[in-house]
Amino acid sequence: MPTLSGLVYLLCFITSTVCALLLVRQYRIASSPLLLWSAACFGLLAASNLMVVIDLVVLPDIDLRPVRQALTLMAVCVLLFGFIWEAEQE
Repeated sequence: MPTLSGLVYLLCFITSTVCALLLVRQYRIASSPLLLWSAACFGLLAASNLMVVIDLVVLPDIDLRPVRQALTLMAVCVLLFGFIWEAEQE
């Protein structure tokens, strides 16, 4: 039986994955590039949250912190790049 913290990590992963999927769905309807950048960001955040689950629940003996931090940094950079790209287009 998973611990309460493991359940919270799993719920964070599910939430960020659902957000990414909803953003992709809305991008298909509206075709706004900012929705695509946001979806990519949330997709990377979902991958980071999945790494948290793997790191702290499934494989607690292996330190995956650098991978988690790299994924989170990439997510922030993608969203920041999208914001800058959109600002320059206007």
